[in-house]
Amino acid sequence: MKMKQQQRGLTFLGLLIVGILLAFTGVILAQVVPTYVEFMAVQKAAKKAATGSTVSEVRGIFDKSAQVDNINSISGKDLEVGKEGDLVVVTFAYSREIHLAGPAYLTMKYEGSSK
Repeated sequence: MKMKQQQRGLTFLGLLIVGILLAFTGVILAQVVPTYVEFMAVQKAAKKAATGSTVSEVRGIFDKSAQVDNINSISGKDLEVGKEGDLVVVTFAYSREIHLAGPAYLTMKYEGSSK
């Protein structure tokens, strides 16, 4: 009799573990991607707000852009407005927490400027 060739592949238990890990990764990505999209919208709104000349005007422009782009994590009052030469520079920093399970959270820290 010939010896059976060694079989290759995943067992059912291995397939189940890989499936659970892929599902968990997909759930996390589904929660992280919208926060990154919101960060890109905040950055765009900060660049648009930098066209203002006064602090209140800059914050007003940002708040209007935030309403249009559905930005909830930060508002105009959270912006730091400064000048570098003749250029108005708007900087921001905020964090978002994503609940994983029990006491575990994934904290995303975002910061940027209009430069």
